[in-house]
Amino acid sequence: MTKDVLSLNQRGWDLRVEEEDVWTRPVSSEQIDRARQGDWSLILTPNRVVPREWFGDVTGRDILCLASGGGQQAPILAAAGARVTVFDASARQLAQDDLVATRDGLSLTIVQGFMHDLSSFADESFDLIFHPASNCFAPEIEPVWRECYRVMRPSGALLAGFMNPDVYIFDAEAQDRGELIVRHPLPHAEIHDLPADELERLLRRDHVVEFSHSLEEQIGGQLKAGFVLTDMFEDKDHGLPTTGRSRFMPTLFATRAVKPRPSREPQSSGV
Repeated sequence: MTKDVLSLNQRGWDLRVEEEDVWTRPVSSEQIDRARQGDWSLILTPNRVVPREWFGDVTGRDILCLASGGGQQAPILAAAGARVTVFDASARQLAQDDLVATRDGLSLTIVQGFMHDLSSFADESFDLIFHPASNCFAPEIEPVWRECYRVMRPSGALLAGFMNPDVYIFDAEAQDRGELIVRHPLPHAEIHDLPADELERLLRRDHVVEFSHSLEEQIGGQLKAGFVLTDMFEDKDHGLPTTGRSRFMPTLFATRAVKPRPSREPQSSGV
């Protein structure tokens, strides 16, 4: 992975916290109180709630909230009774989780790092990984899935949200004007494919760059790592931003995949 790109996106999310981006706003104490009573829900994608059966009983389970800073998902799961580690590249995003934990008396383990490198954690450390749509900020994602598999316990579940790669065919500046103009072949990497002046305008506005990842990399990458897909759903990004593309296709997907238990080899009869 390109270190400069990772650092750029890391700084970009710090800036987004300063601007109070929607994905950086901590949950309220009222939401924490409800979660303690068992009344909670989470999203991997902008609008569609993750089915509760995807989680199972989170009480006492070890959960990794991967690239999930911002004071949103991790505090809710901790209030619901899980042992939660939140892992993110942005120090400012992680500070939002620490803010909620301090404010509401929650226990959270907070670790800073990039999603493709989970070397801070031993093999089979977690029962569940919650990974909201964020791997569009990583140049490569197959290393992410391999690391998720490594730190997952057998029978554990990976809940992941990600962008539909087809959204990256459109001209971003035209979308800002309410137009959908097909411009980019896939795969598309803004930092490599945009002219310098356009990239500069993008960074002034968004502070980060994104990468399209094919469904082969997203879903096939999970399968290649060893996971077994058990469920998925589609979502749209109404209002986040208002691009118009959701009128024509789902813009995000979410998957649930499990790490199978190792099969037992039949004992030799000695014959």
